[in-house]
Amino acid sequence: MAHKKHLKSIASPLAGATIAVGSAILLTIILILLNSQAPAKTLRSFFIGPWSSFWFLGNTLDGITLLLTASLGVAIAFRGGTFNLGGEGQIYLGGLAASVALLAGQGWAFGGNGGGTSVPVLPAVLLLLFAACAAMLMGGLMAGFSGLLKKRLGLNELITSFLLSSALTPVADYLINGPWRDSGGNLLALPAFLPNLLLTRLLPPSNLSVSFIFALLLVFGGHVFINRTYRGYQFRISGAVPAFARFGGMKPEKAWIPAMTVSGALSGLAGFFAVAGTYGRCHQGFSGGLGWSAIAVALIAGNRPLALLPAALVFGWLKSGSDSALLAAGLNLETSSFIQAAVLLFVTVRFTPIWERIRLFVLVKWSRLRRGRSDP
Repeated sequence: MAHKKHLKSIASPLAGATIAVGSAILLTIILILLNSQAPAKTLRSFFIGPWSSFWFLGNTLDGITLLLTASLGVAIAFRGGTFNLGGEGQIYLGGLAASVALLAGQGWAFGGNGGGTSVPVLPAVLLLLFAACAAMLMGGLMAGFSGLLKKRLGLNELITSFLLSSALTPVADYLINGPWRDSGGNLLALPAFLPNLLLTRLLPPSNLSVSFIFALLLVFGGHVFINRTYRGYQFRISGAVPAFARFGGMKPEKAWIPAMTVSGALSGLAGFFAVAGTYGRCHQGFSGGLGWSAIAVALIAGNRPLALLPAALVFGWLKSGSDSALLAAGLNLETSSFIQAAVLLFVTVRFTPIWERIRLFVLVKWSRLRRGRSDP
């Protein structure tokens, strides 16, 4: 009986996620058929393009890496009884903090031309480690402050995390566009990092780097912590059923600040992976909606760490497929954005109760049928 209940607890969220993703894919096909000048070519580019070469495959997996890291942060916050809505700004500010650490390590005078010396002042591994820590510290402070406000003052962390992110993003834009901009280039960006200060590429010339391996390790580590440790059990129960946690002698509010801090730190780490692995520099708006996409991935996965893997794979494929269709078959730019927005819309719809009603309806009908057959 317990085994059946466990299977039921897994099947219901899985059914809702499957319906949501299937609906989004169906809508994608309809939009392509209605808006593309060459529907067959566009569909082929959308479904096959992200896997058609090592370059496309690497870039698709790189996008999935960033989604995995950021969505794990969203899931951790939710499992701890909070919700981090400031991931976009934490990724952006985290990437900027990492860039400052890397540029300082290569001897760049902020506000000057060029990228500093050709040899880092410290070993590259140490500089990359410092940059990752700086990114995590920035993101963790931003989100942790919202957790502190929730615990001490009772302020809603959705509002405070979003407002803090929105307030600091223009500051980052000013620094990137103004005093810290690389005046020797035409981009709205800081100088490029030295080649030996970039994360090692796995499938050159694509953007896929060793961050993919680190993201997988983080996801498995999150799963082990939440589901296989006593502290993780306390954390999970405090977030899911606060009343039961209090009955067991736990204090759910103790999980709020750690949950938000870890969530922000993972978002900041995603920013580090983006600037040091994907782009090789910090440019204006590099986060590009990654924080919002991470929320969609976490919702698809039901905030389960291991379920983030297929969820990020599907969402990353949808985005890469939209970009591939845009480049290869001339898919309308607004259509591409709408496809990605549709995924977020569908995963927020509560499909699971509908699935339960259908199952209950079938069981009732079947029970009546059997009872009717057994009557004399």
